[in-house]
Amino acid sequence: MRFLRRSDAEQTATTDPEAQDDGTGAEHAPNRTPKKGRPTPSRREAEGRRRGPVAPPPKTQREAAKRARGTKQERRAAAAERRERMMAGDDRYLMPRDRGPVRAYARDIVDTRRHLMGLFMPLVLVVFATTLVQNLLVQQYATLLCLALLITMVVEGTILGRHVNQRVRRKFPDAKDRPFALGWYVFTRAMQIRKLRVPRPRLTPKDAATLG
Repeated sequence: MRFLRRSDAEQTATTDPEAQDDGTGAEHAPNRTPKKGRPTPSRREAEGRRRGPVAPPPKTQREAAKRARGTKQERRAAAAERRERMMAGDDRYLMPRDRGPVRAYARDIVDTRRHLMGLFMPLVLVVFATTLVQNLLVQQYATLLCLALLITMVVEGTILGRHVNQRVRRKFPDAKDRPFALGWYVFTRAMQIRKLRVPRPRLTPKDAATLG
């Protein structure tokens, strides 16, 4: 009887799952620390827990629409603020072609002068309107007027580009802007109607004497 009991105890010890080999050749101790049973949280999850609980999902369509409407209003407000800063001439919100003191100075020169080129866009509308008139004489006069204005624009734009380049070289001797690129920049700005220029003009023709 004692021999049988000893055999049973030895058999139980050998079949104990806590002492079995895990396949790596090493036996686990009975008092080993169990695994966590879940993956380690990522950095994003940990940061989210530190920031606070996430807002619960909307329960109704009205609540979801209200949240979307609030987010849309915030986006509109941010876009309006960026637009206003860009119109004010803030370099952080301007397009790359408009940034820098050289371009700002060139814009000021253009804005303190009156140009015939500014009549180009209104004239295009006039020419388009004349095409709707079934009168050959009116169409011929409109075509001649448009051709004369185009020639005037080319001449005036060339003179303006040279003038701006000369003043920029005197004020900014180390400027790296190419003469043709700067001339084209002021040419396209002078063609625009004053109220539609971006960024908004800082000076008027009355301030021409104050511009260095």
